[in-house]
Amino acid sequence: MSDRITIEVTNQVAQVRLNRADKFNAVDMNMIYGLIEAAAKIKQQKNIRAVVIAGNGPSFCSGLDIPSIMQQPDNIAKLLTTEEGYDANLAQRCAMDWHDLDIPVIAALQGHVYGAGLQIAMAADIRIAHKETLMSIMEIKWGLIPDMSLTATVPHFARQDIIKELTFTGQKFRAEEGLDYGLVTRLDDDPIAAATQLATQIAAKNPDAVQGAKALLNQAWQQDRSSALALEEKIQRTVIGSKNQMEAVQANLAKREPSFTDKG
Repeated sequence: MSDRITIEVTNQVAQVRLNRADKFNAVDMNMIYGLIEAAAKIKQQKNIRAVVIAGNGPSFCSGLDIPSIMQQPDNIAKLLTTEEGYDANLAQRCAMDWHDLDIPVIAALQGHVYGAGLQIAMAADIRIAHKETLMSIMEIKWGLIPDMSLTATVPHFARQDIIKELTFTGQKFRAEEGLDYGLVTRLDDDPIAAATQLATQIAAKNPDAVQGAKALLNQAWQQDRSSALALEEKIQRTVIGSKNQMEAVQANLAKREPSFTDKG
């Protein structure tokens, strides 16, 4: 796997780091490949129940490394290529592959969250940020549109007029404003510690129920009433009465910590 991304697993929580601190974790081709490879690796490890994604150094991600990518003329064609079996191209997958994981992904944000970095963060299920974090949909600076999955994620939790203003101007805003915009879940003075605490709490729950809940909320949030209700029932039928669900009941009755089994 690319050295642009590191993964460490502790207590069934994967700590994922963008690892280009000297460039404020700017996204080059190697990081794009690394993000896709890391998501695939985590997907294969059934003992991982939650992910914390953050940046090494002072920033989460300062955006796309345009000069680096433009050095090779065929990079643009590679980024805009959708491989068979996928509905997203390479540039979009470095964010969407995290969104599509069965397990919760928590982004810990600090420093700069610009352009590509913002779109990667928006693909997480939950975003915890330091209040001084600077954010921007910055693609307009380079005469571009945001095309790394923003329109597949942000409409679920932010107002269109706000996103239009931020996209048309590329203006920078602090995470405190991002909280008001719906782009940040909550603020914390130590986002990585807060994200890790939350991920550890989630990892202690029935993994079947957590993954079922993520699938339900991702799919049903904007469905019509009857489709949402039907999906609730469909997923609940796979969870209720299962080994892990019964373990949750028995542990609660016995006033002990549950011991859940991960799918092999």
